[in-house]
Amino acid sequence: MSSSRDRQKAVKKLRTFLFSQKIDVRDYRDRIDEVFSAVFLPNHVDCQEKDYGDVACDVITPEMYSFDRILLYIHGGSFVGGSKKAYRSFVSSLATAVSAKAVVPEFDLAPAHPYPFAVESVQKVFKAVFTEFHVQNILSTKTDGKPKVPEIIIAADSSGASIAMALVLSLNERFRATLRSLIFFSPWLDISEENEKLKMRKCSDDVFTAESVRFAAENYVPTAENRKNPLVSPLYATKEMLAKFPPVYIQYGSKDMFVEDYERFQELLFSAGVKCDLDMWDGMMPLFEFADEYLSESHLAVEKIGKMITARSYENESELEIGLELERVQTRTM
Repeated sequence: MSSSRDRQKAVKKLRTFLFSQKIDVRDYRDRIDEVFSAVFLPNHVDCQEKDYGDVACDVITPEMYSFDRILLYIHGGSFVGGSKKAYRSFVSSLATAVSAKAVVPEFDLAPAHPYPFAVESVQKVFKAVFTEFHVQNILSTKTDGKPKVPEIIIAADSSGASIAMALVLSLNERFRATLRSLIFFSPWLDISEENEKLKMRKCSDDVFTAESVRFAAENYVPTAENRKNPLVSPLYATKEMLAKFPPVYIQYGSKDMFVEDYERFQELLFSAGVKCDLDMWDGMMPLFEFADEYLSESHLAVEKIGKMITARSYENESELEIGLELERVQTRTM
């Protein structure tokens, strides 16, 4: 396990995500890019830029991946920062772990583009990705002559989870049917003024403070009463809105400020008949997965998600066929 010194270094890095009134928006964005971007991407992935729905995106392709699966990653950054550049390294590791090509959109950011600009951006990306993905899989059929059913994984962290949830809540049944699962890292699920944590003057964890989250929320949704909108704070979603929702997986550290929100969200999903797994890592801070140069737990956490996704995939026959094909490709290239 990681030493106390390594944990201190990890916290220092992760606190780059904290946004406050003392920080200029441009400096905040530049700092995230500086701290989290990498010259060389891990696992020999290929990264290319492509527009989906007129939104600039990174398309990250691992050396081996399932042709039936794609990962859409919605980045965090307190609604005002973050970029595909900053998230390339992490998403490269995640895409490799889950054996999927990944798309990372450069969506509109607050405060110049408050809610619903970011949601509208990712909606465009999702529909364009879905169309391309669906056409490709129609052209590729199984041995019984039936088209393969594509599946989409949506992943997000912190503020990005609010945007990702808004995307899924806005999808009709046809689109939802293609969603394999939602994967969240320390998600922000309630940024309303009703959140007990945000009411406290002094409340914090190793990375964020209640004040910093409130300030981010004010930039994203200037009108306080609108922050109870389920498309902003998913904890206010109704059972009807969550009908036929994909399984949800939430990974977080025990020191996370919003642990109770995750538990409330799990209860809400359970009441709607939706599977929700909570994966708490003891002694870890929020977004510990993004400090993999300091924390061995970061690597283990991402590997765990990969094993979870691929294990479930092999439960159905079409994925098993793809897995065997990947093994054959790997054998030929060794």
